[in-house]
Amino acid sequence: MGCVLPVPFRSVYKTYWAVSSVAVTEFSDAFSSFKQFLLNPFHSSSYLHLIHHKTWGLKQGCISLLCSKLLLTHLSLFLQIPGTTSLGMSVFNLSNAIMGSGILGLAFALANTGILLFLLLLVSVTLLSIYSIHLLLVCSKETGCMVYEKLGEQIFGTPGKMIVFGSTSLQNIGAMLSYLFIVKNELPSAIKFLMGKEETFSEWYVDGRILVVAVTLCIILPLCLLKNLGYLGYTSGFSLSCMVFFLVVVIYKKFQIPCDGQGLNATSSILSNSSEHMCKPKYVIFNSKTVYALPTIAFAFVCHPSVLPIYSELKDRSQKKMQLVSNISFFAMFLMYFMTAIFGYLTFYENVQSDLLHKYQSKDDILILTVRLAVIVAVILTVPVLFFTVRSSLFEMARKTKFDLCRHILVTLVLLVIINLLVIFIPSMKDIFGVVGVTSANMLIFILPSSLYLKITQQDGSKLTQRIWASLFLALGVLFSLVSIPLVIYDWVQSGGNAEGH
Repeated sequence: MGCVLPVPFRSVYKTYWAVSSVAVTEFSDAFSSFKQFLLNPFHSSSYLHLIHHKTWGLKQGCISLLCSKLLLTHLSLFLQIPGTTSLGMSVFNLSNAIMGSGILGLAFALANTGILLFLLLLVSVTLLSIYSIHLLLVCSKETGCMVYEKLGEQIFGTPGKMIVFGSTSLQNIGAMLSYLFIVKNELPSAIKFLMGKEETFSEWYVDGRILVVAVTLCIILPLCLLKNLGYLGYTSGFSLSCMVFFLVVVIYKKFQIPCDGQGLNATSSILSNSSEHMCKPKYVIFNSKTVYALPTIAFAFVCHPSVLPIYSELKDRSQKKMQLVSNISFFAMFLMYFMTAIFGYLTFYENVQSDLLHKYQSKDDILILTVRLAVIVAVILTVPVLFFTVRSSLFEMARKTKFDLCRHILVTLVLLVIINLLVIFIPSMKDIFGVVGVTSANMLIFILPSSLYLKITQQDGSKLTQRIWASLFLALGVLFSLVSIPLVIYDWVQSGGNAEGH
């Protein structure tokens, strides 16, 4: 961008010299940031943000057009660091990011909405999630930010960064809670099976609350105290494989396990009618637990903090190519989620629990034991990965990026104590899905992407139609919160701590 210079030659010379000095200083700062980026790739987001800031300053300065273009061309080479990940591997990585413990609660959601209503909600959340990814990619393209927190900071300043940090941290903490709740639920059953005991067997060493604390102290705490993730970063692929294995077992068991009602005494006409009613699928259901369906589905589809890092690593990246990655990943997860929910529901009908895996109880079933142990190992190894993300984000927000051993240990202990206390006292996994679904999942899917897009395009009159759609999307997210949060609280009051609420 050029400017009108004063007429006198001396003024022209002084102005040009001053502007050139500023340009050289800005370029030097940007180049220094780039060198730091090369030396510290794990803090790349901070340095790339600084380079972008310096570049923006150069664009606004009164520099000659040729000088500006030369400087921006060189800096653009720094910013456009090519990705190396193929399309297929990017789809796999994003599918890993989407897949989580939410899959275990979908059959419960279906049982409390009916097949048709659940399918409508699942399709809606899938399409809306894809649209929110589109908004996120547009914002990233306009700002050059490849990190969610930096995107929030650049558009809304420090409050934006804090809101994104709070939402992503709450989502990760919710995921850790659900994983440890799986340990609390499933590890006692696995130990009883290995000991040859009945499910009714009760001793202190098969108490889920004690076991989750023991697992935290013996396995999770040492892993969380490590300075770097190391090979733990590869556990996401193992976790996805375990969930696929779980889906296969759910489908297989549908044709092995008779409906619960078929075990009733057939000589009684009342029990016979009850059995027939129990084993008949429902298509539309409304009850006090229906409110948990949408938060559970939303929780299962959250992957937005991982989208931009995956985008930055995509080979020959473009917005269109990353959108294709998102479409394929979400469609694959949609199929997997629906199949898990429908086969789980058609196995247990109204008796399905908020943790589907816990419903499979048989002391002689090696297949169920195998899938149970696989899921337990997967979630135990995934907790430290999420913990690293939360802790590093916390340190970055506090601007404590330099490693300090005492602070590192103290923060780790405090966070793990809080998480374990919550896991011990939370009565049901549906409560985790409900709270996190109506808060952080809603923020990450609906409210934040639409708010960022509306802010960044507020001066662009050519995008009126897109802004209207984004405004409606934002209104939908706000409505979701206003309706769901009071209903979840009302159900807590009414259920009075009943674990499943049946």
